[in-house]
Amino acid sequence: MAESRAGWTVVAVGCVALALSFAYRNLLQLTMTGMEGELAWSRSMLSSGATVALIAMAAGNLFGGMLVDRYGPRNLVAVGLACLGIGMLGTGLSAARWQYVLAYGAFAGAGFGLASQSVVAAAIARFFVERRGLALGISAAGGPAGQMTLIPLAALLLAGFGWRGLFIVSGIAALVFAPIAYRALRVADRPAQSGPRPGMGADFGYLLKSPVFHLLFWGFFLCGFTTIGVIETHFVPYATLCGFSPVTSANAFGFLSVLNLAGILLAGWLADRMDRILLLAGIYLLRALTFIMLLAITDNTAMLFAFSGLYGLFDYATAPVTASLVASHLGLRVMGFAMGLIAMAHQLGAAAGAIGGGVLFDATRSYNGLWILSLALAVVAAVLSIFIRRQPAPAAA
Repeated sequence: MAESRAGWTVVAVGCVALALSFAYRNLLQLTMTGMEGELAWSRSMLSSGATVALIAMAAGNLFGGMLVDRYGPRNLVAVGLACLGIGMLGTGLSAARWQYVLAYGAFAGAGFGLASQSVVAAAIARFFVERRGLALGISAAGGPAGQMTLIPLAALLLAGFGWRGLFIVSGIAALVFAPIAYRALRVADRPAQSGPRPGMGADFGYLLKSPVFHLLFWGFFLCGFTTIGVIETHFVPYATLCGFSPVTSANAFGFLSVLNLAGILLAGWLADRMDRILLLAGIYLLRALTFIMLLAITDNTAMLFAFSGLYGLFDYATAPVTASLVASHLGLRVMGFAMGLIAMAHQLGAAAGAIGGGVLFDATRSYNGLWILSLALAVVAAVLSIFIRRQPAPAAA
């Protein structure tokens, strides 16, 4: 399919939608202390809303991916943004526990899942062939770009208007952008395959029989473990344990986030120019090597920031390469469904890494075992990637 202005319109809308979705996922961290003080709710009560949101997000990822293949992304992205708006607005107006859980947990969580990379990637892949990796990389970069630009703005809003004002302004912004996205995405309002198509059961059976799907699925499970699971959960506590101040630890994590953006864009650009299987395996392998640096930082500030920079390059870089391989090797007809399942695997891996890291630390009072395990699992992900066949199966076309 020829690349066109319509395709780049979808990239732009997807980029903004992911920026809002990723940034809004971090608002609870900024506001939790203020909410505790005003509402006299426990930390576990507030965390329960986040847990419900993660469950709703996983469901939204899965069902959004299934539906985008059949109906296109227009309604899904617009509904996802509307859910984000209602969830943020409802959270800001919450006075009772059930209101908070419903607003943040159910509505915002569903929005996180529908305004997601799996839905956006499935829409974008239909418009690009030669520059598919670059287009997927630019859209995926919307997530970290949103965190970099909107979180500082959120902190200013929090200081000026309090936690309620922050959630209300955020909700209004998402509700304003929802109809804009709906109108802009009319160019992509079509299913991946015109005419009669197999049912979802047939699509699921096709994916289950595909070795490529299993290699990408389990590789992304390990990806979630070695990124969100261990680094976004345990990196700052580990740095503090090594003797760095909370400010230095947070700055190192911020530097890591900045390099995420560069890594995604570079990976997307390279996906159009080299063997994507070697690229994906190389990203996993280089990520594994960064854990050796993490074991050696001790109290060396330069080593801490060197790790943050290098790891940041390989943190989210798997996203556009994986999406590109799903499009070419599994086919555009089932891309949304496949991406939804693979995204779910990533979240399950992340949960295993977060919980497993805590268990290992409690048992040993050290993070060394977690970093060694992460190194080994990243190598396993690289090996799995190598076994992906070079040429797509005829059925994928």
